[in-house]
Amino acid sequence: MAREVLATRTRWAAMWRQRKKGRTVEMHLLPGFGNSLPALFRTRRECREWIDKHYGYIRDRLDLRRPPNNWRMPQPVKVTVEYLR
Repeated sequence: MAREVLATRTRWAAMWRQRKKGRTVEMHLLPGFGNSLPALFRTRRECREWIDKHYGYIRDRLDLRRPPNNWRMPQPVKVTVEYLR
């Protein structure tokens, strides 16, 4: 059964990137704290500020950026949200 799209909105979310062994890259949208839904923002600036507040420490931690972790700073990405009936 097809669902009807009631509305479509464009928002910003934080994308987590982490290199695994070899060339594999793990990517997913970061959840807001307190739930499992992605944290969504109206503007790119709001998203960048949230990333800096919660994940800014990664920028200064070379031990997290090197193997075995290979963490990278989350990046703001534009997402489309569809509200379904």
